[in-house]
Parts: sequence; C-alpha cells; structure tokens
Amino acid sequence: MSSTQQLLLGEGAGGGPANYIEDVFSTYLYIATQATLAINNGIDLSTKGGLVLTKCRSDGGSVTTWTDTVRGATNWLASSTASQQNTTANTLTAFNSNGFTLGADTTGNFNYIYRTNTTYVSWSFRKQPKFFDIVTWTGNGTVRTIPHNLGSAPGCIMVKSYSSTSYGSTDWITYHRSLGATKKINLNSTGAASTSSAFWNNTAPTSTVFTVGTDSDVNGASDTTYVAYLFAHDAGGFGLAGTDNVISCGSYVGNGLTAGPQVTLGWEPQWVLRKNTTAARGGPGTAGSWSLVDNMRGLSQTICPFLFANESAAEDATTVTTGYIIPNATGFVDTYTSSGDTYIYIAIRRGPMKVPTSATTVFTPLALNNATGTVNTTGFPIDLQMQFYRSGGIGASNSQWVDRLRGFSSTSTQTGPRLYTPSDSAENDTALGTFFSNTGFSTSGNWASIPMVYWNWRRAPGFFDEVCYTGTGSARTITHNLTVAPQLLFVKSRSNVQNWSALCTLNSGLQGNLNTTGTLGTPSAAVWGSGGVYVAPTASVFTVGTDNETNASGWTYVAYLFATCAGVSKVGSYIGNATLTTIDCGFTGGARWVLIKRTNSALSWYVWDTARGMVSGTDPSVQLNFTSGDVSGNSVFTVSTGFQIVASPFVDINVIGDTYIFLAIA
Repeated sequence: MSSTQQLLLGEGAGGGPANYIEDVFSTYLYIATQATLAINNGIDLSTKGGLVLTKCRSDGGSVTTWTDTVRGATNWLASSTASQQNTTANTLTAFNSNGFTLGADTTGNFNYIYRTNTTYVSWSFRKQPKFFDIVTWTGNGTVRTIPHNLGSAPGCIMVKSYSSTSYGSTDWITYHRSLGATKKINLNSTGAASTSSAFWNNTAPTSTVFTVGTDSDVNGASDTTYVAYLFAHDAGGFGLAGTDNVISCGSYVGNGLTAGPQVTLGWEPQWVLRKNTTAARGGPGTAGSWSLVDNMRGLSQTICPFLFANESAAEDATTVTTGYIIPNATGFVDTYTSSGDTYIYIAIRRGPMKVPTSATTVFTPLALNNATGTVNTTGFPIDLQMQFYRSGGIGASNSQWVDRLRGFSSTSTQTGPRLYTPSDSAENDTALGTFFSNTGFSTSGNWASIPMVYWNWRRAPGFFDEVCYTGTGSARTITHNLTVAPQLLFVKSRSNVQNWSALCTLNSGLQGNLNTTGTLGTPSAAVWGSGGVYVAPTASVFTVGTDNETNASGWTYVAYLFATCAGVSKVGSYIGNATLTTIDCGFTGGARWVLIKRTNSALSWYVWDTARGMVSGTDPSVQLNFTSGDVSGNSVFTVSTGFQIVASPFVDINVIGDTYIFLAIA
C-alpha cells in the first residue's frame, strides 16, 4: 500500500491507524459565561482517557486546575498548591469524545475555570503510547515499581497525592530525565532541584515501570492515593511511518543573552513548559516559576504571553522588550535565561501533521462588513490572514497580512505586526483589528463596520507553511515544515524596507516581486541560490543567497510557502489564447480563491474569490500590489474542476501567447 493510500485510509506504516499530534493534544481558548459550555477541541477524552488543565488568563487569583479521566470529572488538583484533591460540582463535568464540558456556575463561586466574561485557556492531553499516560496507586511506604502504559521510558513524571487522612498536604514531585533519578523538583514551587533517594530510589524509569521510594509525597501511608502524569520523550510513534516525535523533554544552559540558547527539537513547538532547576531566579513572573507558553495565546516572534503552573497570577504578556521564547522551524530560542543556569522543558510539536484532504479545513474566504466584536467562524485556527479593504483609497494598509507566527492578537488589548503587500515597508506594529481564536476571529478597531475581505489560511503539510528567520549575509538553506518542495514562495524583510521577493519553481524557476507589476524572470543566485547558481527548494529547505531581499545580515524575514495539494490547492501555469479556457486544478467543487500573475510582461498580482463572487457578472478582482479596491468585470469564474478564464477578460490574463502562473484553492 502506498503512503497516499495509507493517508486516505488513516493508516500508519504497519497497517494500523496513524497517530497525529492534533488527535492527542489541544490548546483551546474560551470565554466563560457561567452557562454550560462544551469545549469541542477534537480530542477523544471519554473513550481514550486523558487530562485537562485550565487556567484563567486575564485575572489573578486563579490556579491551574488538573482534572483527569482516572480520578473523574469534578475532581481537580491545583499545581500551585500542596493541597489534596477538591471536588466541586459544575466545574469540568464531563469528558467527551471530542473534548469536555464545563458546568453552569450561576453563583460564580468557582472562578478557577469559569469566571463570567473572563478569558481562559485549556490544555488537553489524551492518553496515547509514546505521548502521555496517567497512573494511580495506593501508598505502602516501601520502595516499589509502578507499571505504566506509556510504551517508552518517560521523559518526565509528575506525582501528586490526591487523597489522604495521614497527610494534610504533599508537594507535586517531578522527575525529569535531564535531572536523573537521583533528583526531584517540585511543580508547585519556584525552588531548585534537590538530591534524594527517597523519591525515585535512584532508579531510572523504563518503558514499562517507574520506581517510587518511601517519601510520603510519592508513596506514603496506605490511606493515601497518588496520581502520576507521564510524558514521553522523543519516542516516535506518530505520523504515517510511526517514527515521528511529537514530545520532547530536555534541558539547556542559559547564557543570559537576548540571542538566547538555541534548543533543537527537529520540529516547531506549539507548547513549552520550562523551569530553572539551578536556582529560584529569572523571570518572567515570580523568580524561578514554571512558565507555560503556547501558540494559541501567542508563542511567536514578537509576543509571548506566559502563564505559570505554580502561580495563580494572570497572564504575563511579555514581549521582545524584556525577553521571551521564540519558536522556529526546528525548535525554539529562549531569550530569558540566567547565564550558567540549567533549564528543563517539555515541548510539544505544532500541528496539524495530517495532509489536508478538504480545503475547507485549511482555507476560507470571508467578505464582511460587521460591527466591533462580531465573531466570524472559519472552523479552524487561523495561521495567516490576508486582509483587504474593498473600497480602496487608504494607502498601503489597503492590503495587509497578519499571522500567528509573527505575532497576533488573542485578547482585546494586544497589538501585533502587519505587513503590506503594496509596499516595501517593514513591519508595522499596531492594533490588529482582529482577535484570533480556535475557530475564527472577531473584528474590531479600524476594520469594523467597513467592507472587507479576509482570506484565512491554516498551515498544513503539503499545503501551506510559514518560516521566520534572521539573515546572515551568506548563502544558506532555511528549514521549513511543508514536507514537499514549495512551488510558490514569498519572502519579506520584517525589520527593513525591502521588496517582497517572489519565487515560482515552475518552468525552471521564475523570480519577481509581489509588491510590483514587474515581469518574472530567471531566478538570481544572489536571491535564491548558492555558489553562483539558483538552487530549487526541496521538501525540507529552501536556499537564500546574499541579496537584501532574502538574507541581509541581521535582518529578520518571513517566508510564506505554498504547494499543490491534491484536491485542495494547485500551483500551475498556462499560456493565454484569447478563448474561453478552463483550468483544470483537479478539484471537484470548484476553486474558491485564485491568484494570477502574468510572467512575461508587466501585470499586477490579481486575486478572485467566491466570498465576493466568481460567477458571470459578479467576479470582482483585487490587486495585491496596488492600493485600489475591488475592480468589477467578467474575468474568472469558478467551475467544478477549477476555474475558467473568459475569452476577453476585463484584465489581461488571457492574452494570446502570454505566460501566466496561478495559485488556486478549492
């Protein structure tokens, strides 16, 4: 069976179901209303079992709650305290096949997960070999082994007593592979790691058991019950081949520099928990805290809101001015370290890992004119949003791109960077006007109550990816996670004035600029090559030369990568013939978005979409490189297999003998 057939059947290399990170982990943002609320995050907790953490983002005094399927709904632990388990009705009331349910707290007595009109985050971990497991036992006061079903040696184990008459409180005792079995560190504390044989009996865990000693925090009196949360480390088990890693438990040494130590994971993280194990020092938050970051709240290049597993404090929206964790295609950089101190972490891979088979799960166009606060549904988390003011006339900001990796808004008070496609200007850090959630966005600020079109994209293998990097001035390769060779790339300097560099890999390669009408020509080695020659991108890297457009020393850049994905997207080319022409993209429901650029002579980068109309008489186009708005006229219509170009279109996209490239989305 081919890998494509396995993908369509959902099978891994061994014939069983393939595992993907999006099936076992979710970060989900919500706003409490005190009414019953179902969190539909796609994680099967009722059948498979798992753990849900919740934390209030906007108000202090709210602990991180831990509720799992083994101890049962309504039973919660707080990782900021040594207290035993609490049982509270109408908290997390049910584990579901696609998430969990919060009960109605009409009295407002339980504010930890449900303070009305307050922002929260939840993190769901599904039980899955080589990712996560939950184990419980009753203490006996003697050294013993505890069996588990992680299927690999745990990288991290967190143990907590949850009921006892002998002990009023017990710490959260944590094992981490980087510290070894002779040491422990407390999750509910800012303190450093300490050495003792009473916790793990100086015995490293295996793929089937872990050892607990005689200390009351892990294995005390027989009236005491314990729960352990086990996290895997680089154990494989995911992806079609079953060899992809999705979780890593490692360590690094701080250097006290804003450049920070580079942590190599082999993939981009979406969630990181990290702790200074040398001393209770360093921020953000209380010195030595366990800091939590994720890409739904803003793990990005410019903002990084921290929450703390051991604190009840509100979110610390730390930015570049004071230090933060910066993700990249192969790991992350920690710019907030104390020189010489050791830090441990748990990192979880960004998803999705599945190649999309339906375009509606990764792209949607929306033409809107709605009031501030209106919630608009995409059905997926937005990674890139292209915003276009349809009336035109407001300069370069008429067409702008905002995205999750460079920094975006997940609260009503955050700002973030924009890039303008009609301009060569650097990033503009302003109020974004849209607030991203798990399923869409809401409008605000300058973009409320005016005619807009929003093109919303999700990063996914084989379809679309984004990479941020810093230039070196020397030819080099840039790692990406598209998993196939990109066919259309746009690179823009974030930090400096410079043209948008465009590369199409069709027809031996074509190079131009997104912000101009210029022709596309032979790719320059200085922009897209090395050793004096153009180097075509591969499934893992693209090459940049020494030119300022793509790789000036010390400048920051963003790259957007697009590819043909069967039934979802198509990068292609055609030759004009001045007759009614159907472009077959292999779609079944027609194209919903089409970008066309003439290559052999000057013409704008034109876009059509079904949100504004792609039928005869209603198919307005926009120009990404101009500040004008919609332009009406019959040119491009959607047809079942792709799109159709009329014989004499309103714009010059079907001139006899002229060559064109396009990107179409189903």
